[in-house]
Amino acid sequence: MKAPTPSPVQDPPERTSPSTRKTSKSILGIFGSTFITIFLAEMGDKTQLTTLLMTAESDAPWVVFLGAALALITTSLIGVLLGRWLANRVSEETIETFAAVILLFIAILLLGEMVNL
Repeated sequence: MKAPTPSPVQDPPERTSPSTRKTSKSILGIFGSTFITIFLAEMGDKTQLTTLLMTAESDAPWVVFLGAALALITTSLIGVLLGRWLANRVSEETIETFAAVILLFIAILLLGEMVNL
């Protein structure tokens, strides 16, 4: 009986190294968590509501979509570049501490506004 030959389309499992599989999973994990986080953060926020209103007022929904998409891509690119720049100059612990202080400050401001209502 003849042994089956591997498909030319798919590499046999022994040819893919564990590091390659781990890298692809981590890249997929990073992509997935980024997509879900940004998607959920943008749902129902002021930007989405503004886009909704601009689309309702215009006769060119695809132009509004393209403008909104390019704006989101541009702001995301700025965030990625700034994050990369910071990561090369400041320790991760310092960035986390700074982010925590800023978020705490924002929470205190929001709580103050809520109490004054």
